[in-house]
Amino acid sequence: MLSKGTIRRFDSFGITTCLFITVLLAWLYLYGMAADMDAMLVAMPNMVVRPWDISYALMMFLMWSIMMIGMMLPSVTPAVLIYQGIARKAARDGQTITPTWVFTLGYLLTWVLFSLLATVAQWGLDSAALLSPMMVTTSATLGAALLIAAGVYQWLPIKNACLRHCRSPIEFISSHWQTGSKGALKMGAQHGLYCLGCCWVLMSLLFLGGVMNLVWIAVITLFVLIEKLLPYGDIGGKIAGLAMVIIGSIAIFVPGLSLPL
Repeated sequence: MLSKGTIRRFDSFGITTCLFITVLLAWLYLYGMAADMDAMLVAMPNMVVRPWDISYALMMFLMWSIMMIGMMLPSVTPAVLIYQGIARKAARDGQTITPTWVFTLGYLLTWVLFSLLATVAQWGLDSAALLSPMMVTTSATLGAALLIAAGVYQWLPIKNACLRHCRSPIEFISSHWQTGSKGALKMGAQHGLYCLGCCWVLMSLLFLGGVMNLVWIAVITLFVLIEKLLPYGDIGGKIAGLAMVIIGSIAIFVPGLSLPL
């Protein structure tokens, strides 16, 4: 008979594996889409931004949703595993257990909603002729402004409050615990809202480095991971924010200087 510790390790391994496969599939999708866009740019060097219609808007919404899954699932893994542990204990105490995937789904739904807003933002920038076909801002001023905004946000109280919740998943789950499927879904969505409040301005930098620039996407993903999970990650985020403000300000006030991306 398997011991309780062995069962716990098996459950944790299974959930971690599922999350890893999901993230891997998301990144493979992004890689394929980026490769297709690069091939199109080589075949058509003078390619223009595609006019927006329903099918294109849905494709962009799908792209943003999958991108957010690939970027944000890694940093929420500790919270998912903590939820699993508490749910297992609740089941042993006779309470109805809600599958861990319900909590995870609630978290992801928050980022799917953000993806809808990001799609609308992309449409607005396209309409204003501020994005290239590779979804990079064509305005140096806008790029610098995004960098400054992201840097300033790193120091705001709302950022610090949201980051505290993201860096303390045990405290969040224990203080927000709700029973039942609706409760688990709501908990996941609430945790997602805190993470959204922590990271949404950083996501705007995708328009600076390129929405389909896989290296840039990986850099932002790594930044989020470090800030949320590592000791002193919050302090490192503030230092990085100061650097963003300095670089963005120099780009605005020094004519002809391009951002180092």
